[in-house]
Amino acid sequence: MKSTRLMVAVPAMLALALAGCGGSTGGSGGGATASGSAAAGAPTDDSKCADAAVFCIGLVTDTGKVDDKSFNQSAHEGAKAAAAQAKGFYKYIETQDAKDYAANMAQFTNKKYDVVVTVGFLMTEATAAAAKTTPTTRFIGVDQGYDATKVTEKNVTGLVFPEDQAGYGAGYLAGLMTKTNKLGQVLGLEIPPVQKYAKGFEAGAKAANPAVTVSTVYHPAGDNAFNDPVWGAGEAKKQLAQGADIIFGAGGNTGNGALQEVAKASGAGKDKFCIGVDLDQWDTVPAAQPCLVTSAMKLITDGVTETALKAKDGDFAELQTLGKASIAPFHDFDSVVPADVKTKVADIVSQMEAGTLQTGVKVG
Repeated sequence: MKSTRLMVAVPAMLALALAGCGGSTGGSGGGATASGSAAAGAPTDDSKCADAAVFCIGLVTDTGKVDDKSFNQSAHEGAKAAAAQAKGFYKYIETQDAKDYAANMAQFTNKKYDVVVTVGFLMTEATAAAAKTTPTTRFIGVDQGYDATKVTEKNVTGLVFPEDQAGYGAGYLAGLMTKTNKLGQVLGLEIPPVQKYAKGFEAGAKAANPAVTVSTVYHPAGDNAFNDPVWGAGEAKKQLAQGADIIFGAGGNTGNGALQEVAKASGAGKDKFCIGVDLDQWDTVPAAQPCLVTSAMKLITDGVTETALKAKDGDFAELQTLGKASIAPFHDFDSVVPADVKTKVADIVSQMEAGTLQTGVKVG
């Protein structure tokens, strides 16, 4: 992970393939679901978090669940891994209502947790406010960009990612693979990280294939914007009916609904495909495997783990910590993606990794 420049990291498996070719449970403001590190000698509860020798990490989601098979799950796994590596204690809270952000973070700060990870763009202001009033706790805001003229505290960093680059790579692949020249995007709430995915996907698709059109739909504002698979499935069905043969689902369970709708469609995996988001959804949404050619990923798990372990050693050097993005391996579709397409996508990915290709995406 870099703290100075955005890069696209290509996983080893993908490199080989290319070369060869926010919620509920646990009570907002109340009870929380706990998970202690399995490491030998790790604490089993948070009763001693105030002890300097005990490392405690807490995580608060936006209104979403940690088992969303996407964004929140990635952050959850990263925080849990950091606690395990440090032989510390980990607990998470799934927010049910945005008004409870402060109260949920306070459950951790009141017990003197060392690190609090907050997950989601919508928690930006609440996280900055908590960092200001609780200087002894270090805060990591996933997908949160802070205004340096307003946030000067050293105990907070926003972990952000080049979603536009991941989207661009996935869109470039889709632009080369489409037979109808019609692509679709079914997205969560229209916020900057999702917009960057979407605009990157469209830019990449049109760079690969100027004849392509991209139909884009964002979920209406609401607490269920990232947890509405029925809506996602319905929108994907509409786009399929309009001739889209590749659909990008980006929006937690909402996007997962779109992926699974494509997977059920006639011709899935032959002339209709889907693309996942945030992590390699081949592993987390097996129901999408019939159509899932790749996923546009930001390496949230690694980013959270590395940043949390840095926090263990002191305050943050940067107000913004820049993570990495990538696209996932093709898995069972490796033989379906033509060799020349693999070569072209690999070249685009390499250019973004080297910093010689800019997506041109601007948000805000």
